[in-house]
Amino acid sequence: MTDRILGLHHITAIAGNARRNQQFYTKVLGQRLVKKTVNFDDPGTYHFYFGNEAGTPGTILTFFPWESMGPGRTGSGMATGIGYSVPKDSLEFWKDRFNQAGTKQGEIGQRFGEQYLPFQDPDGLNIDLIVSSTPDDRPSWTTAETTTENAIKGFHSVTLTLRSIKPTATILTDIFGYKLLEQEGPRYRYITDAIENAAIVDLIEAPSAPHGYNAAGTNHHVAFRVKNDEILMEFREKIAKKGLHITPKIDRDYFFSLYFREPGGVLFELATDNPGFTRDEPQNELGTHLKLPRQYESDRARIEAVLPSLD
Repeated sequence: MTDRILGLHHITAIAGNARRNQQFYTKVLGQRLVKKTVNFDDPGTYHFYFGNEAGTPGTILTFFPWESMGPGRTGSGMATGIGYSVPKDSLEFWKDRFNQAGTKQGEIGQRFGEQYLPFQDPDGLNIDLIVSSTPDDRPSWTTAETTTENAIKGFHSVTLTLRSIKPTATILTDIFGYKLLEQEGPRYRYITDAIENAAIVDLIEAPSAPHGYNAAGTNHHVAFRVKNDEILMEFREKIAKKGLHITPKIDRDYFFSLYFREPGGVLFELATDNPGFTRDEPQNELGTHLKLPRQYESDRARIEAVLPSLD
């Protein structure tokens, strides 16, 4: 199984205020700030990684919080929804918690036989908490308020909205090894059996949907998981043979990556498990230090001076 796509690795989104973003995901959602670093292309902007205790692939939601960025627009050609897995009977806890925090939320519903609670983060990013029909034994990051009985486990799924699902579905099935599980209306559920959790991609076919616009409250890209560099490059060859433009291997410090835009317009990334988030911090100190890409270390004082305060 290790030579296959192992479900989701991480999802990256855009926020409009660093402090607000960090406070919501750590204080309200109870996620661990696994890594505090900067954008590779814009070192005056943070790059946050939120996840479980170890920063396990399949639990990591990352953000580029560009200060004062205006709202984006969800639409076709992008990831329009994130699904987090939560324990059975925990949705009422989260509904009460969101009420107390003033978090915008919808009503508990059911999709594909699973209960879910939709809500939005402070920038309007669409997220569902889902009670998975598949057992989820992944260890949660817990706090005094979010305990093992209700804490987020990691990703359940990601939703892509497309004018036509067929070209994207072909990438999922022919290259990534996913299979169509079932359909509800315009939503088609694809799943891989290479891993138990973070294994689902939902495709919504919306022929008349306007194109999305990337800014605050939208998803930037979706990263799929592979075991190591060797398998990463095997997938690069498969994708290139399909006539798609794909980047060379890029060192992202905590994983190695390839990027390509699938035919429906969504930016896909393939990311490795290695070397992981403990390459520059021990696990018990993850997220407590500002870690800079090597090329920016000599400019640390200037970068620290321009980054917004998180206090």
